[in-house]
Amino acid sequence: MLLAPTSQKAKLLDLLGNHTMLRAVELRDAGINAQTIARAVEAGEIERISRGLYQKRDSEIEENQILAEAAIRVPKGVVALVSALAFHDLTDQMPRRIWMAIGASDWAPVQSYPPTRLVRFTDAYLRQGIEHHLIAGVQVPIYSIPKTLADAFRNPRLVDRSVAVEGLRAALRLRKVTPSMIAEGAKVGGAWKAMQPYLEALTSNG
Repeated sequence: MLLAPTSQKAKLLDLLGNHTMLRAVELRDAGINAQTIARAVEAGEIERISRGLYQKRDSEIEENQILAEAAIRVPKGVVALVSALAFHDLTDQMPRRIWMAIGASDWAPVQSYPPTRLVRFTDAYLRQGIEHHLIAGVQVPIYSIPKTLADAFRNPRLVDRSVAVEGLRAALRLRKVTPSMIAEGAKVGGAWKAMQPYLEALTSNG
């Protein structure tokens, strides 16, 4: 019986050595009990980085890891709006909260870490243009550039128009997507009327 905690502890450290972070439910599914997790936290061998989320002590922090943490905390959410603009390097804005879109009736988790700002999209807009990016071992859903720009222009009460135009200008300047891809995204995303004059002005000189 005395070997069981040691065996579980070794398995715990091995799992967190191979994954940047894991949820408590994933550790329990792997056969590791709550007492083993608690003892490892108390001993300083692993860290509880948010409610039910753990990583090995002194793990290297990956760029955009906070997006992976948010994706774990909001499993049905998609990184959206200003946070998606920042991920795609289309804005200098550094949002203090992670913007995530969820469905109209999706469960909203209790706010903890990382701080999130949840916005509710109808199903028609929620499922458009989702990409998955591997961050810290987690497949993080993030809206594509055309979709993100469409959302920014469609929601002026959430995203200042100057920020939306900045994102559009950066996408064109950096040639991350073509004008036709942006236009198509705006039409599908219900933002063409708002975006059209800006896109035409920014592309009028070729």
